[in-house]
Amino acid sequence: MATEKDFITKITPTWCVGCGNFGIWTALRQALAELGLEPHQAVMVFDIGCNGNGANWHGTYGFHGLHGRPLPIACGVKMANHELKVIAVSGDGGGYGEGGNHFIHTCRGNQDITYIIYNNHRYSLTTGQASPTSEHGAKTKSTPAGLIEYPFNGPQVALTCGATFVAQGSADEVVHLKELLKKAVSHPGFSLIDILQPCVIYNDKDIRQQYKQKVYKLEEAGYQPNDKMAAYQKAGETEKLPIGVLYEEIRPTYENQLPQLAKAPLVKQPVAVGDISEFLREFK
Repeated sequence: MATEKDFITKITPTWCVGCGNFGIWTALRQALAELGLEPHQAVMVFDIGCNGNGANWHGTYGFHGLHGRPLPIACGVKMANHELKVIAVSGDGGGYGEGGNHFIHTCRGNQDITYIIYNNHRYSLTTGQASPTSEHGAKTKSTPAGLIEYPFNGPQVALTCGATFVAQGSADEVVHLKELLKKAVSHPGFSLIDILQPCVIYNDKDIRQQYKQKVYKLEEAGYQPNDKMAAYQKAGETEKLPIGVLYEEIRPTYENQLPQLAKAPLVKQPVAVGDISEFLREFK
């Protein structure tokens, strides 16, 4: 049986000291091991960004895609072999900005994919420009006079668009986050985990302390994740920040409704090779 160490490569992480990515990395590899998965049973599709560098030190099958485009690749992987656990990884910029359209329609389709958003409220790899989740009025390299727009709320959009598992986590609550990830990866359908990730370089220097004061665990508050309107309200809280499962429902997945996949994954089905000369003539 695989252990946490089997999900680590020999490459040393290059994230900044104090980066919240380390907590997420730890929680994820522990979650995969505790689920009884082997490294070859999981595929991680990475966006461009600080999170994307994790393609080098997560010990699973991996694909480093284009900026904002991990979900189309992840959907393709799942369609090719729906027996694999597929995890897409993005930041708040790529996931909710460049990849916003893909995000909306993957929620609609309920593809059996786990989507992890490393939400540090900045484009930190490119040195701290405002992202879709940056706070109104934030003064950043790209908004020196203060951000005009109000922040994009990923969990609320996911709920509106039909995601069947929506959660919010904290990179510093590693044990709690591990359990959330186990639930998300095990969930049959599209799972979103938006993770509050401290960036001590390009966000407030005390952002970690701010989160520590604001975060509270939903399960300890007696919350039940079966009411979409209640989940929507919880996802919008700002004075206190809830972490845990906001909403979960069971609905047929996209893959389970395809007759082409009923007998076996596409990769295990025979490929019929016939005469394609007529087809090729159409392109002359």
